[in-house]
Amino acid sequence: MHARFVRGAVRSAAVAAAVTGTLTWAPTANAQPSEPTPSASVTAADTPAPDAGSVEITTRDTAGDVLPDAAFLLLDSAGQEAGRGTTDARGKLTFPDLAPGVYRLKETASGSPLHEVVADQDVIITPGATTRLTIIDPFKAAKVLLQAKDDKTGKLLPGATVNIGTGTSTLLTLTTGAKGTASGELPVSSRKTEFWVKQVKAPAGYDLYKPSKTFTAGPGSPVTVTVTNTKTATSPKPDPSDKPTPKPSGTPSTPADKPGSDTRGTKPSAPGTGTSDVDSSSTAAAPDSDATPTTPAGSLAHTGTDGTPWIAAGAGLFVVVGAVTLVAVRRRRAAESEPDENSETH
Repeated sequence: MHARFVRGAVRSAAVAAAVTGTLTWAPTANAQPSEPTPSASVTAADTPAPDAGSVEITTRDTAGDVLPDAAFLLLDSAGQEAGRGTTDARGKLTFPDLAPGVYRLKETASGSPLHEVVADQDVIITPGATTRLTIIDPFKAAKVLLQAKDDKTGKLLPGATVNIGTGTSTLLTLTTGAKGTASGELPVSSRKTEFWVKQVKAPAGYDLYKPSKTFTAGPGSPVTVTVTNTKTATSPKPDPSDKPTPKPSGTPSTPADKPGSDTRGTKPSAPGTGTSDVDSSSTAAAPDSDATPTTPAGSLAHTGTDGTPWIAAGAGLFVVVGAVTLVAVRRRRAAESEPDENSETH
């Protein structure tokens, strides 16, 4: 019986030893897990994916100068932020380790008070490549105030139109309103840009300002441009007192101004050959008719100064006619007295 007890004890010990050995081996057999530990997963995430890309940005202005401190925001296709940053002293900024796809790039600040930001744009990231972009920030526009003035009084004039440009290009056209002013924004391409201004339409009642003026404007700076106009010269109104002297009528009131037409060519009888039946009234009209020539058709009417010599000639003829008449009267009396003398003789 004792021997049977010993054999049972030995068998129990062997079973216990077998069980203990199994428990001890099990952990050893499972020492290498089939899944990575958490620390191994974090290490794998820090390693860039072999198909990642990047974008490199360079900012400049229209004059070619680099712009530091320009701020950008990068959004992925879902609108989530994929990166943000500002350009360095060389005007550069890089967004690395980007999954391939389409991104949205936003400039939030130009970093300069003289420059504007550009519009948003899409950026395509390709696997294993760097996309390089050059961003050109424009200068802020100059603020232009146009004035049109009377060159004598300084009064502001509406309705003046001018063109403003640089080189051979017209950049802005302004027309003054009811207050005689107009304003607009003039694009500039450098920190100091020279422009010309030329008036193409004058205000009502004024002459066109023909010279071309020049001025200088800077980004975001206000500038005033003034053109002056001279009033259009007008002809003076005629003075009523300066009316021309009316022309003389075609029918003169004196015999000297109007030649006779009925006795043209009639001459008085010479002394000693006249007859007693000479009519002094008809004879007196004849000298006027012969002395004054007929006015040709289409000629101008004679004025009073032309009749003076004719009046003097007419007076002389009247004297001659009177002398002839006197001689005729004396001869008649002599003829009448001859019979009386003859009768007394007989």
